[in-house]
Formats: sequence, structure tokens, C-alpha cells
Amino acid sequence: MAATETMTIRVSAETKRKLERIATDTRRSKSFLAGEAVSAYVDRELEIIEGIKRGLGDVEAGRVVAHDQVTAEARQIVADARLRKAGRG
Repeated sequence: MAATETMTIRVSAETKRKLERIATDTRRSKSFLAGEAVSAYVDRELEIIEGIKRGLGDVEAGRVVAHDQVTAEARQIVADARLRKAGRG
């Protein structure tokens, strides 16, 4: 098991009540559930931030596609799909 550290947070009374309900229903401690929630949030946010950084790196390196080109390709994909669907109907 990974080492843990103590951290104090403030939440609304409503959030605390909801957490208490979950803790009771799942037979888990509020501390465990809060730790799991924070961990999931941190992982998700870091993934988003890393994706943004990769995207900015692509922009800086010139690895981009013009908006008009993407829009035209998307419209063509939709039109092709409609034609295929109409051919089956």
C-alpha cells in the first residue's frame, strides 16, 4: 500500500452529508471515499493538462490542420454517411 499523508479540506454541508450517505451505504470511511475522490479528480485534471500541453507543443511545431479543412472533411464524412444510409433504406 502506498504511503498516505493527512490533508484537511473544507466542503459544503451538503457535500459532507452526501459523503456520509455514501460512507454508510458502502461501509467505507468518509476519509477513504474523500481520498479516492481527490485522487480521481487529480488524475483526470493532470491528464487534461498534459493533453493541453501536447496540443500547444503541436501548435508550436506547426503540426496543425486549418479549421476550414477540418470542417470540410467533417461535412464530407457526414454527407458520405447519409448517402450510404439512403442507399440501404
